[in-house]
Amino acid sequence: MTIIDARDIPADSASAGRLSARGLDYRVIDVSDAAAAEAFQRAVSRGFLGPESTAEALAFGRPTFESRRNTGVYDSAVPDGRPVATIDSWVTPMTLPGGGELPMWAISGVTVSATHRRRGIARALLEGELRAAAAAGVPLAGLTVSEATIYGRYGFGSAVPVMRYRVDARRAGWAAPAAPGRLEYIDRDALADELGAVHERARTGRPGQIPGWSARWGGMAGLSPSDSDRDRVRGVRYRDGSGEVRGAMAYTLAEEGSGTAWRHTLSVRLLVAETAEATAELWRFALEHDLVDGVEAELRPVDDPLPWLVHDQRGVTQTLHDHGWLRILDVAACLTARRYAAPLDLVLGVRDVLGFADGEWRLRIGADGAAQVEPASTGAPDVELDVSALSSLYAGGVRASALHGAGRIEADADAVAAIDRSFMSTPAPGLDIWY
Repeated sequence: MTIIDARDIPADSASAGRLSARGLDYRVIDVSDAAAAEAFQRAVSRGFLGPESTAEALAFGRPTFESRRNTGVYDSAVPDGRPVATIDSWVTPMTLPGGGELPMWAISGVTVSATHRRRGIARALLEGELRAAAAAGVPLAGLTVSEATIYGRYGFGSAVPVMRYRVDARRAGWAAPAAPGRLEYIDRDALADELGAVHERARTGRPGQIPGWSARWGGMAGLSPSDSDRDRVRGVRYRDGSGEVRGAMAYTLAEEGSGTAWRHTLSVRLLVAETAEATAELWRFALEHDLVDGVEAELRPVDDPLPWLVHDQRGVTQTLHDHGWLRILDVAACLTARRYAAPLDLVLGVRDVLGFADGEWRLRIGADGAAQVEPASTGAPDVELDVSALSSLYAGGVRASALHGAGRIEADADAVAAIDRSFMSTPAPGLDIWY
């Protein structure tokens, strides 16, 4: 699989023209320009309601900035030189159902200044990224979102749901047998290295995952200068019976409310593991930790074994929510790249107001799970759906029957059931980082 460098892709001319007509300059930032880099980084922090960045925080984030395609919108009337809107992107492999990877245009850092709302800037940013990705031959785009009501209009669909856990450790208890390996405390520098190394090995076994980057692991490990909790971050790793590191966890401990001295909540920042044994042992460490009554964790896969590792499942509160959003740009490339759980033969009528995926597509899936896709012209597709719904189905974590029940898919019951059987993924898709 060839991964292109998104920094080589110029600014989208359509978005540039649209914003120029409104007195705004839309351009890709020269990452070698230190002043432009600092202004962009400060604008992103402001856009996400973060504190004013220190020199140390800017230096920590600079390598990530330099590795990406950073696009800003500028207004000459703004005196501080910062962009009034930002977006950044890069091309990364995403793990697919059945194994294998597909290049994905990852989008992050989407901000619009509160002084420049309702000027069509967000539309120009998002559509510009999709046109740039499609022009570069990247078949899929993806993002994680702070506001879930924005991105469906651009064809994105919520595709990788995740679980939030809140555990009453005293009530839940522990039921699983001990593993033969051992747990070790590690310092924050080693923790960052172990999180990155284990994640990179484990991510290819779960669809929806993408690689992380150095600042992501450093941030999880408490190395970011802008992290107010950095000094409270601790870490452990798990070695299996042969001594190989198979898992790592970053966490913080906080004393609970008044009247609960010496009782704490353990918040899991990130738990990465490449074996079921490592996952269980890291969970056991958290739930059996001295002086801990509650355990919290975010961004866990929906098939996480945690509820089945404890004595009392009612001690585990599970909250399902959206996290990974995908946007199909090339139907044939996307649908032929993944593998499927059951044969299927039908025509999809895909509606895409931006035109990238619009049309009718004959999808044939054989007994081996491989797919063939070609344009069709039946005039009467078996299934009609918009590209957002197809994108939600793509990773195998969203049921066609649920979308059909919500009026997002038009098809008969047999076709919906057939899609469910074919598109389902084992393991469930997951995405344990923000990007």
